[in-house]
Parts: sequence; structure tokens; C-alpha cells
Amino acid sequence: GATFLLIIAGALVTSNDAGLSVPDWPTSFGTFRMPRMVGGVLYEHGHRMIAATVGLLTVILAAWVWLKESRRWVRWVSGAAVLAVIAQGVLGGITVLFYLPVAISVGHATLAQTFFCTTVSLALFTRADWRWDDTKMEDLSAPSLRQLSVMTSAAILLQLVLGAAFRHNGIGIVPHIVVALVVTLLVTWTATRVFTKFSSERRLVRLAATLAGLLVVQLFLGIGAYMMKLAARNAPQPLPPVVNITTAHVAVGALVLATSVVLALHVFRRVASPGSAPSFGEASQKAAA
Repeated sequence: GATFLLIIAGALVTSNDAGLSVPDWPTSFGTFRMPRMVGGVLYEHGHRMIAATVGLLTVILAAWVWLKESRRWVRWVSGAAVLAVIAQGVLGGITVLFYLPVAISVGHATLAQTFFCTTVSLALFTRADWRWDDTKMEDLSAPSLRQLSVMTSAAILLQLVLGAAFRHNGIGIVPHIVVALVVTLLVTWTATRVFTKFSSERRLVRLAATLAGLLVVQLFLGIGAYMMKLAARNAPQPLPPVVNITTAHVAVGALVLATSVVLALHVFRRVASPGSAPSFGEASQKAAA
């Protein structure tokens, strides 16, 4: 939850053109004291404060996992989360020190999305009912649902990278639109496969429906954000409606990616790769016999 709030705070910095409102790092105007939270400083320094909170929470989470979690791979995921949040802080500082270079700014935005997915995955892995060795359903389709879910998540991540590049004036809008069409196709394909072939798995159905619904919202937000930016392109400063819709577009994009990743993890948990396991129904019949 705190990481999602941090993504919103970062989007507000970009949407308000507040990236250099605090011109130094790690200090703020040469000191570690709280600056006056006015204008762009409110967004930039507020973003730093939330980032510090997320960093502290991540360290606490990782320490807790290493003390209490018996599965080594979960401990390593928590360690990776700590490394990611440190790298994210450094990238954020570099964007300020080098006056918002496009490549670093896009990398900062991309790592934010990746870190968010890591924290969401940890929340999933530490559930009491999470197991990889559940009985798996057979999947004879080509491409398999496993492959579709991975391709969908990868395409959404690419779309978010292109969106960040567009927001930071690194590319035009065309690549972002093209990949949006690809993402729409893959999400529709994945959701249709779940609805038609795995309708008995309520969790997969709920996740697929949530993913499709979020995508619809995201498409409307994207169209609205672009049209509003065009209408306000000569404004002397970012207008509140443009700030609100572009920030919402970034936030919902993060939710789309996280939902796709969670769906993929559940698919790998419940659906076998082609030919590697009997169907859930067959396994139940064998167990009953």
C-alpha cells in the first residue's frame, strides 16, 4: 500500500513539472531540515519523505522475513526488494543531480513499477495458504495459459516503460499507442482463455475479470490524458485537471501490471505446463478412487 502511494507521489512530481523544485540531493536546499512545503517543493520533498518511509518498511519486512520465513527463496525475494528500493533511491537522486536525464528518469519509473510488483508478490508469497505444489490443471492449448500470462505481463511492463519515456519527452506517442493495442489483444486473449477453459477456478476468473476491467479504465484514462494535454499544451503551467488525469493514468497502470503479475503467479501455481500433469478433474477422480 505504501509503495502504491509512492508511485502516485512520483506521478504527481512529473505531472506538476516539480522534478527540480528541490535542486539538490540527498539534502534539501543544503540541509536535512524540513523545507517549506509550498509549490513544487510539496510534491518533490513529499515524494522523498514517502520514499524514505517505504525504504524503512522494506528493511523491516526483509528482516522479519529472514527471521520468520523458512523458505529460502522467499528470503531472497525480500532481499531483492531491499536492493531494489536502495537502487530506486539512488536513481531518484541522480535524476536531480543531473537535471532529469531522460534515460535515468525512465529507469527510475520502470524500477518503481518493478519494485511495486515485488512487494505485491511478497504479500502473496507470505500468505498462509500459498503453495507451489497444489494439484495442477491440465492445459493443452497453444500458446499455454502460462505463456500467455507471462507475455501479457511483459507487454504491460513495456507499455509502462514507453509511457514513462513519453511523459519525460523521450519519445513520441506512436510507440505507446501501438503497444497499447498489443496489450489490449493479450489481455483479451488471456481473459478469454481463463473464462472459457478455467471457469471452475474462481480466483483465476476474478483476477482475469479485474485485469480486463482495469485495462478498460486505463484505456479511457490514456485517451483522456492525451486529449487534455493537447488542449492545454499552451498553458503556462500544468493545469489541475491534466495533473489529476495523468496521475490517475500512472496509478492505474501500476495496478494493471500488478494484477497481471498476480494472475501469472496464480496460473503457474494452479495450471500445469502442457502435458506435464492430469487435469484437476482427473486428479480428483483418482484421489476419490
